[in-house]
Amino acid sequence: MPKKILVGLSGGVDSAVTAYLLKKQGYDVTAGFMINYLAPEGEKCSTLEDIEVAKEVAKYLDIPFFTFDFRSEYEEKVLNYMYEGYKKGITPNPDIMCNSEVKFKVFLDEALEAGFDMVATGHYAKITKGSGDIFHLKKGVDQNKDQSYFLAGLNQKQLSKALFPIGDLEKPRVREVALEAGLPNAMRKDSQGICFVGKVNMADFLEKKIKPKPGNIVDTNGKILGIHKGSFYYTIGQRKGLDLGGQPEPVFVVKKDLEKNEVVVGTEKDMDLYDDKLTIKNMHFIGKTDFKFPMKLKCKIRYRQADQDCSLTKTGEKYEVIFNEKQRAIASGQICAFYDGDDLIMSGVIE
Repeated sequence: MPKKILVGLSGGVDSAVTAYLLKKQGYDVTAGFMINYLAPEGEKCSTLEDIEVAKEVAKYLDIPFFTFDFRSEYEEKVLNYMYEGYKKGITPNPDIMCNSEVKFKVFLDEALEAGFDMVATGHYAKITKGSGDIFHLKKGVDQNKDQSYFLAGLNQKQLSKALFPIGDLEKPRVREVALEAGLPNAMRKDSQGICFVGKVNMADFLEKKIKPKPGNIVDTNGKILGIHKGSFYYTIGQRKGLDLGGQPEPVFVVKKDLEKNEVVVGTEKDMDLYDDKLTIKNMHFIGKTDFKFPMKLKCKIRYRQADQDCSLTKTGEKYEVIFNEKQRAIASGQICAFYDGDDLIMSGVIE
């Protein structure tokens, strides 16, 4: 009997091609749409439109279609994590949390309980099985679209039950496959913004849950330049949303002082914006754990960043990363992902 696969169908072209390819390969495919967030009335949200598009794709492919309501789990595991992070003045990564706690935990658990063998998504990444039954998470072939960074929180159980059929394809080829197959959403634009929420103004979105706390925006000499709504709404390196007109050069957030409730801004040349090291806590190992330190690796501190050469050392339970070149806007709370070649081998939260 062919393996039963539950595909996370989102309404986008990547997951549609994923379902199409799996069916073509002979798998028993079912589509599952995750309802993780529904915006309040009057707020823009694409979920309802996405459901209809996903239904249309499933109908076209002649595969069963089900919806899964994970709104409470998403709020608990992703949105609350995000709100609490911003309250503390750090910059969380909801997309990584969404993948590890919702798509490949709640959704996967539901799938296995319902009798499915595996789940599949339209991520640009690859999974291979190595010696000792260790599953490896690898970069997708399309280096521009590679999404392994967003999967940096997955564990061995999750990887063993996941399929990424488009990981060997580049995005233009995925579009071609969709057009060749006649998929109804072949030319639909890619989604952007927070996982399942979409493209939103982050400050406006956070304001619904975090009470504004106005304070001063100052330059590196302490001169008051303007007023902010709350220092927790801003992230290191941010330029947009500062509302500081008349500056001779573009300015960016270079520091946040939560005690004074001040946001410090400076120019691109400000050395406060650059650093050659960071500290990691809560290191998560994808597979192998018995590494010998120090290690020479590649890493990323944000999605789509080019691989950075670094040295990783361990002292007690903490890890220090020393970069070969200074890094711009290292943000506490974000995830640093470490690669050995194309293998994502571990990741951790930046202190």
